[in-house]
Amino acid sequence: MDITEVRVYPRNGNDGGLKAFASITLDGTFAVKDLKVIEGEKGLFVAMPARKLPNGRYLDVAHAITKEFSARIQAEVLEAYHRRAAS
Repeated sequence: MDITEVRVYPRNGNDGGLKAFASITLDGTFAVKDLKVIEGEKGLFVAMPARKLPNGRYLDVAHAITKEFSARIQAEVLEAYHRRAAS
């Protein structure tokens, strides 16, 4: 499966560690929106879209099944974020 498009929407202001929202398109046919680029204690990372459960925990709405594909999503979204920040 290929990530055929990545869009990044930087956030202005102080939303804690939230730096941007992002969306990805898979194989030109399926979109996943509301990924988040977050500045954590160990640097930037990508959080998948999630919903808050009644117990206060969060559950991913969409996520990669394999570590390899998760790493590809992370790398491509962060690359697009850095390109956008540099422009």
